[in-house]
Amino acid sequence: MSDKIESWLTDMDGVLVHEGHALPGAADFIARLTERGLPYLVLTNNSIFTPRDLSARLAASGIDVPEERIWTSALATAAFVRQQMPGGRAYVIGEAGLTTALYEAGYITTDTDPDYVILGETRTYSFSAITKAIRLIRGGARFIATNPDATGPSTEGPLPATGAVAALITKATGRSPYFVGKPNPMMLRAALNRIEAHSETTALVGDRMDTDVVAGMEAGLRTYLVLTGSTTLADVERYPFRPSEVHQSIAELVDLI
Repeated sequence: MSDKIESWLTDMDGVLVHEGHALPGAADFIARLTERGLPYLVLTNNSIFTPRDLSARLAASGIDVPEERIWTSALATAAFVRQQMPGGRAYVIGEAGLTTALYEAGYITTDTDPDYVILGETRTYSFSAITKAIRLIRGGARFIATNPDATGPSTEGPLPATGAVAALITKATGRSPYFVGKPNPMMLRAALNRIEAHSETTALVGDRMDTDVVAGMEAGLRTYLVLTGSTTLADVERYPFRPSEVHQSIAELVDLI
């Protein structure tokens, strides 16, 4: 813990923004990283949006993050399958964030003899698309999902998300997916490689113990939990692991940069 932090990974929702509004200190935190020239990435398990989309959404809330500084579960998934099977074929359930990432990774999207069925998040899951995925997996396609989140937020309340639909497909096929996104530390290791950072001198800022902190810990990073998202101080005591530090918000971390 005595090593100086030379690079940063930070979660987006619950750390930088909440329902489209910047959280205290978020803009200052990113501005300080930029001013000091430190490598960083903003992480999200959301696979719906492209980095360009997310950069625009952050800018609308007053936070200036270039698209090349955003790392999504869709990008991590595309990087994973490109490494495992370059130039492969995939049947994809998802939106532009995932389909664009796979296209840029050199993948062909098809419903005929795919190497993978890749499940991401979408606002409107299609029963026919899920049925097709089930049949392809039963026929031998490998099953991958961008992230295990069971629900996602909406103004009306929680919506079923990737993890919930993956459970449905697993029940119908007997095949569990490989989840690429947090809490899989692979997403963080891929992020470190992207910015040429080392785990011993990198810190992760997150708002969830069960995804951010555990992934950061398993990847060998310093972990800073902020209480502006879904985790309370009382929640921390329920887990068998601990973050390196707990802070009220990312505003308290600006002076560490």
